[in-house]
Formats: sequence, C-alpha cells, structure tokens
Amino acid sequence: MKIRVLIPLLVLASPVGAQERIDLSMIAKIRSEGLERSHVVQMFDTIATVIGPRLTASVAYLRAANFAKQKFAEFGARDARLEPWPFGRGWELDRFSIEMIEPRYMPLLGFPEAWSPSTPGEIVATPVLTAGKSASDVERLAGTIKGGIVMPQGLMANFITSDRIQPTDPAAPPAVAPTTRLPSCTPRPPAGAANPAGGRGGAGGQSPDAQRIAQLISDASPAVRLTATRGLHGSLFLQGGRYNAQPASTNVVLAAEHYNMIVRLVENGVPVKLRVNSQSRFSDRDTNGYNIVAEIPGTDPRLRDQIVMAGAHLDSWHSSLGAADNADGAAVMLEVMRILKAVGVQPRRTIRIALWGGEEEGLLGACAWTRQHLASDSVARSKMSLYLNMDPGTGPIFGFYMEGNDQAKAIFDAWLDPFKDLGYRKNIISGIGSTDHLTFINQGVPGFNPIQDYTDYDTRIHHTNWDSPERVPVAGLKAAAVIYASLLYHAAMRDEMIPRK
Repeated sequence: MKIRVLIPLLVLASPVGAQERIDLSMIAKIRSEGLERSHVVQMFDTIATVIGPRLTASVAYLRAANFAKQKFAEFGARDARLEPWPFGRGWELDRFSIEMIEPRYMPLLGFPEAWSPSTPGEIVATPVLTAGKSASDVERLAGTIKGGIVMPQGLMANFITSDRIQPTDPAAPPAVAPTTRLPSCTPRPPAGAANPAGGRGGAGGQSPDAQRIAQLISDASPAVRLTATRGLHGSLFLQGGRYNAQPASTNVVLAAEHYNMIVRLVENGVPVKLRVNSQSRFSDRDTNGYNIVAEIPGTDPRLRDQIVMAGAHLDSWHSSLGAADNADGAAVMLEVMRILKAVGVQPRRTIRIALWGGEEEGLLGACAWTRQHLASDSVARSKMSLYLNMDPGTGPIFGFYMEGNDQAKAIFDAWLDPFKDLGYRKNIISGIGSTDHLTFINQGVPGFNPIQDYTDYDTRIHHTNWDSPERVPVAGLKAAAVIYASLLYHAAMRDEMIPRK
C-alpha cells in the first residue's frame, strides 16, 4: 500500500535528536520501492540456495563475490569492485561419510572441520576412547591410535540450551554501557582441535597430565579425531580454522547423541567399528580473500568526501547454506543499494556498501579493509561518519546496539521512530561483540549492529548444519532493507557527521 505524505519533514523530540530532520517524503519512496518492488528474496535465494556454503577462499565464495559485484553494477552503483587481501589457501570438501558398522549398522551424523586434511582412503577401525585415561594408559594405546580413530572426549553433557537475551523485551534486564572487546584481527583457532586431550565439556574431564596426553595422541598420528558438538537434536556446531601447520588428523565433529552412543557402547565393553571416508583438497591458486565494495557518490561539494557506510559478511561456514549467517545480511545490503538507486537519491555524503569475506575466521576481511583504508590515513578516518553492520540474528530490525554512544542513540531514536510498523522497538545503549562493526570502532569510527530475533539462533542456527532458508523470515528481509536504506540516506543528508563517543 502506498503511503501519502502531506508534510515533507517531521521533527521528533528527543534530547539530541530534537532537531533531527526526518524526510518522510523520501521514507515513503523507500518504503514503496522496498516493500512493493523488492528483489531481496531472489538475491537471498541465489546466495544461500543456488551458490550455497561460502567458505572464505572457496570456489563458491568467489562465485558469490562476483554475483554481488554484478548486482551492484547492475543497480547503477559507482565503481563496484572486488578488493583483495591476503588470506591463505582455500579448502574444498569433495566427499564425506561416517558410519557405524559394528555392533550394528547406522549412518552417523557428522561433518569434517574446514581445512582438515583427507583421510588416507576409507578408514575402518575400532575407536579408541582416551577420555579419563592417564598418560601412561594413552602411551600404551599408541599402537591402536596410530592410523585409526581417536575419541578424546567423554560423554558430552555441557549442551548449549539457551539463546542470548533479547534486549528489547520488556522483561530484559536494564541495558548497560558496553564492555565490548575490540577485535585482534587474527584468525580464530580451529574449533575441534582446541583441546584434543580432554574434550570441550565432556563428563570424562581432563586428566592432570592433559598436555602430555595431547602430545601423545598427536605423536600417535590418528587418521581421524572425533569430537562431540555441544548442540542438541543433531545440531552440529561446526567451524574450523586455518592451521599454521596442516593437522595430521581429519577432525570430525559428530552429533552429540551419536558420539555419546559410541562412548556408552565402548564403556559397556561392546566392540565398535566405524567407517570414515573424508576427501578434501586445498587450493593455492588464489590465496586472497575478497571484499566487495560499491558506492553512490556524494553531491555536496563540502560533504561529498565524507562517507556513510553499511555492510555485512558474505562468507559462511561449510556444513549448511549460511542463510541466517549471513546470506540474509548480504542480500539486504544489495537490496539497499538497489532501493537507493531506484528512488534516485542524491546524497550529500558518499554512501558506500561493502560485503566482507573472512568474517568467520576472525573478522579478517573488515580488518583488512580498515587497516588499509583507515588505520594509516587519519584524514580518511576523520571523514567516516558511521558504519552500519548487519549480523547476527534473523527477522525484523528491533533496534540497534549503540555501543555506549548516547548522542548517536538520540539520533537513531528519531531516525527509527517511523518504522514501528516494521518491527522497530527501541535502541539499546549497550554493545555487541564478535562482528564486523568492531573493526570500525577500533579505528574510532561510530559502528553499530542491529538487534534482531534470536529465537533458536544460538541453540540451533548459528554455525550449525541447520542454517538454512527455513530459519529466515523473508518479510524481515524487506523491512530490514527499507530501514537500512533510510538510515543511510538520513546519515548522508544531515548537516553534521554522527557524534563520536
């Protein structure tokens, strides 16, 4: 339904935002374009379903990056480009299976970590459970571990059972100023090799000589190392990492229910045999990561060198489609560019949109961009008005985490007030960690991330094999694109940049 607007500007009363001019006429155009003629669902489906998992430096990631660049150019953005940065070799999984063949046949639910090497063909072996054993016990087992399958955890009991608090709920605790830890911009450690001796939360616990046990297991060179996920109901929390040295074992994350079944069989003295075959390959042809960047140039001679920016990460993990993390955010950013060009904005400041690679390995793409363009250039840094990120969560934009910036919060309160019908509730003074806006905050640029729906996000979706389009309400994509387009427009048009904390 088209909205008729009689008053072009509306002044909203809030402490700093009292003088904030809200262009209701432009909001009406953005709403009409974004809600009635949206392309966001098709772009989301292409990224998540057609292209699929987008591990950084994979063939699929580069395909997604080129798709995004093409769309930016198609929509009329200026200088749509891929910006390379050093990453490392890529990794592709060609084949994987894991089965229990004794004492009965059962296909098992598991997945190899990214950047794990292949098994030497098909492995059939009795798994060796080392949890709860002493170093001398493990030393005696070295012969059976070598070239076989090791299970360093006991029963998994420390499950992820609750999602993060929804801070916009009426019953949520009062918001506090952020204590967000800024990123180091270094790769995250591999998820399954963090503690090969004692397991991550297994009931068997770690023995006092855990480091010695870890070294003994490593020296024994098992072909396969099994660990249990902390997810329930077959949810595999699966990541991985780029290793400094290629691990000797294929690291496989197994559904906790299946891992625990094998542990119980072994502890009951029942002979167990597993069959594992994992075939993967590394790619050194192109060791770059890529960010995708495009712009709408500013028109005001005084302000056009200043930048308002938004972005989302395009990469994902490899066990599912990366729909909620973060094909939805990437598609919204493409749609924001389409909307702004379609309604013919003439922003005073330059509007820049980016899609990041390498977020899942430690915010690496955004870190590389801010290091190159901001860290060594105080002028460029001073001309960055704000950065808006989109990740994590699904569905509508309930508000933004304001990272302790009270003055910016008053402005956002005014900007977002017209969108209560699209799900906006309120902005929160506190912050959020572990996503790309922190790399901008690290450079002194105001950076903000939205508050979205977290139902099942931490327990079933985030970094799991169930991150599929069924988890993403498509109506929320349209609403999010409208809100982001309006925020960028108003940030680009206001007389002053966003206040810095």
